[in-house]
Order: sequence, then structure tokens, then C-alpha cells
Amino acid sequence: MPQHVSPLVPGQAEIVPAHPRTAAAAADGSPAVTARAVSGPPPVPRRIVFLARRDLDNPAAGGSELLIDRIADGLTAAGHQVTLLCGGPAAYRDYRVVSAGGDAGHFLRAKRAFANQVGDCDLLVEVCNGMPYLAPLWHKGPTLCLVNHVHTDLWDMRYPGPFARLGRRLEHWALASTHRANLLVAVSDSTASALRGIGVAPERIRVVHNGVEEPGPLLPEDPDPLFVAVGRLVEYKRIELLLRLWERVRPVTGGRLVIVGDGPERERLEAMAGPDVVFTGRVSEAEKHRLLCRAWLLLHPSLVEGWGLVVTEAAARATPAVGFDIPGLRDSVVNGVTGVLAGGESSFAAAWCTLALSGQRRLAMGRAAAARAENFRWSSTVRQFRDVAAEAFLAARHTPADPPLPPVRTEPRPATRPTVPVARKGTDHG
Repeated sequence: MPQHVSPLVPGQAEIVPAHPRTAAAAADGSPAVTARAVSGPPPVPRRIVFLARRDLDNPAAGGSELLIDRIADGLTAAGHQVTLLCGGPAAYRDYRVVSAGGDAGHFLRAKRAFANQVGDCDLLVEVCNGMPYLAPLWHKGPTLCLVNHVHTDLWDMRYPGPFARLGRRLEHWALASTHRANLLVAVSDSTASALRGIGVAPERIRVVHNGVEEPGPLLPEDPDPLFVAVGRLVEYKRIELLLRLWERVRPVTGGRLVIVGDGPERERLEAMAGPDVVFTGRVSEAEKHRLLCRAWLLLHPSLVEGWGLVVTEAAARATPAVGFDIPGLRDSVVNGVTGVLAGGESSFAAAWCTLALSGQRRLAMGRAAAARAENFRWSSTVRQFRDVAAEAFLAARHTPADPPLPPVRTEPRPATRPTVPVARKGTDHG
């Protein structure tokens, strides 16, 4: 049951206690979480605190918040005591949630909220998405840094010159210098490469991929052309570009373009949208499942991604994606197999038209996408993260006089797609 946190006066923090979810399916169709008894020795590290900008209930939440929630849920089910310290509105979870105040102010209040409301932990996980918390400067215990993507180019898009340069330098310094003694978790090989590019030592980087839920029964593809884009309506997602390309594509393909999501750009985008464009706003998980199943293509014109979680969500429903050849999408899309990565606007529009007009090729890509998506499940993500958390905790307790600790290996991803049959979306075109 959602609870929006009231504004706080300086020095205060508010706690949203853990509240077990029902074992029945949630009203919006999202998967239920069932608490289970944990036996055996306590897990290591036992008390884990995530320091992040938002809770999943925040209207601005996206893939990063979903990743944290799924990991925190999995750790809780495995017997860890998990706390999320964040800014903005929060909701009841199976784990404890502590709000440190507003979206911007909580960066300044995080240290105090941690001291007053959390107290201590066995491992602090700083989620660095652009603006850092600089946790290693004020927390001397074991610390792990989780990075979705390095925001290098986004600073120039969001802020004027001097502020963009300052933000970029602060982010790079935080990741490469303040965390120089810690492990950093990247959500993709692209993010790992970006971290190496700003000076993070390769031996300190671990890759833990995003996951998806088992989608359940698939619905048939819509009989009429249906193209879907899902994401927060902000500038770097480039929905404006998609609307411009739609004017070139629509006369060729016909059909509808459905934009799922909300954000500060929505009013402007709706004003410029042409015919046969539908803005749904935020939708339930059940409705998102329906749209991703029925869609002919997922369109993802984003400028930057750490992974592109919605691409894998669509893939799990046998829907291929068309995006740009950018870091992150190079990890979630196998170009020419599970979707198409375009080198420019014209090639994006061409791929859109080609796949719309070639049902056989589109369905073949959808089947390949569904097969590959079977390699990415949240249970695997949680297991990999637990391995890295244990490695970070044990390394921090390790003294120089002790023999070196071997790294904890996360389970490898299969190099090729499984050959077992997968559920097929099929068509109901008549």
C-alpha cells in the first residue's frame, strides 16, 4: 500500500517500515512476493543498506529503481536485513525504507539520516546515478558502489556549461577516486567499459546484469500494426525524435504508435504528436504486459542507457526492439538477431519499416529475443549480487598481513542462446 512521505524539516527523517506483501497477485498484475523462512547460518553480509535517489514508488522511478527493488526483495527472502535509504516518496516493502527527505535535499541529509535512522550496517551499497553521495568520505565500513551508467554526456544536456563540467568532474572523481578501495558493480559490459574509461581499475569492476520476471502466457501480436515505446518522458529518451520519424514511417506501415510513460516532457510531446499517436501515461504491469505482447516492435530511441531494461522485458514477450547503436543497448540487443541497432535516424526509420512489412523476419527475431531473455532472470541477478556483496564484505575485513582472497565469481552467462523451445507469441492476423 503506497505511502507518500510528507516533506521533512531539516534534520528529520521518516521511516516506512517493512510490510509483507500478500502472496496473491497484486491488483495491478505485478508479481507477488512471498516471504519464506530462512534456515541455516546467517548470510554474509547480514545487514545491507542501499543508498539511492528514489524508491520504486517515486513517479520518476525507472529501471535503476526496479533493479534495486528486485535485488533488495531477493536479499530479504534469502535472510539478509535490507534497508533502502532514499529521497522522495516511498512505499511499504518487504524490506525497510527510510526517507531522507526531498529529491535534491536528501543528498545533503543522507549522512545524518544514516547515522540517526540506520545507525550501522555490514555493507553500504551506494547507488551512483550521476550525482554521488561520496559515501566513502563519511562511512568507514565496507562499501560497494552500484552504477547503471556513467552520466558523462547527460550533464551537458541537463545543465548549463559550468555546472555540467562540475557535475561531470564530481561524478568521475567519486567513482574513480573515492571508491578506489571498493568494488564497483556495473549493470552491463558497456557500463564497465565506461568506468574503465574514467580511470576505475578493471580489477575492481564486477558485472551483474539486469533480469526480468517470467512473463507467463503470451498474447498474440495485434492484427494491425502496433508500435510501442516505454519509458520516462524526459529529454534523453528522445521521444521527440521518435515522433518525427513516425511522420516518415506512418505512410508506409500504417497502424498506431503508443507511448507508455510519464514525465516532464509529456505536455510538449503531446502537442507535437501527429495522427495515430497515443500517450497512455503510467500503466499497470498487467497493461504493460499486454502492450508488449501485442506490439509488433518495441521502439527505443534513447540517447544513453546502462542496459535498457524494457528491451529485455519486451524480448521476454517475443517482441524485437529497434534502437540506436549506443552503449547499453549493445548489451541488451543482439543486432540483427533479437532486434536492430541503427547507426542514424534514416537507418532507424528504415529498420522500423522493414520489420513492420516483413512479418516472417519480425517473428523470427521475436523468437530469438525470447530465447535470449531466458538467460536474464531476477533470481540470477540476486545470486550474482550476493556473491559480489560477500566479496566486498570479506575484502574489507581482510588485513594486509593475510594471504590474498580469491575473487568471488559470479555465475557466467551462457555464450549462446538456449536451444530449448520457447513460448511463441504468434499472430491473430486472421
